[in-house]
Amino acid sequence: MIHWQDRIDTDPKVLLGKPIIKGTRLSVEFILERLATGWSFEELLENYPRLNILDIQAVFAYSYESMKDGMLFQTTKKAAL
Repeated sequence: MIHWQDRIDTDPKVLLGKPIIKGTRLSVEFILERLATGWSFEELLENYPRLNILDIQAVFAYSYESMKDGMLFQTTKKAAL
């Protein structure tokens, strides 16, 4: 299993402390947004040559750990009709 801590960092001076890929200004949020809108791993790696596949895997590992630990949890409530 990948250790996301080796590849993801936070720094209050970079992107207001959002989690980023170490050595870049690419946030976890940005990578997830690209993937959620249909970008492939290959497109990410082609457009952002400083990234590698382990960085993308670290984004998933970080997201999983955040959800597992309850850091990311949002209920979906349907409005009463």
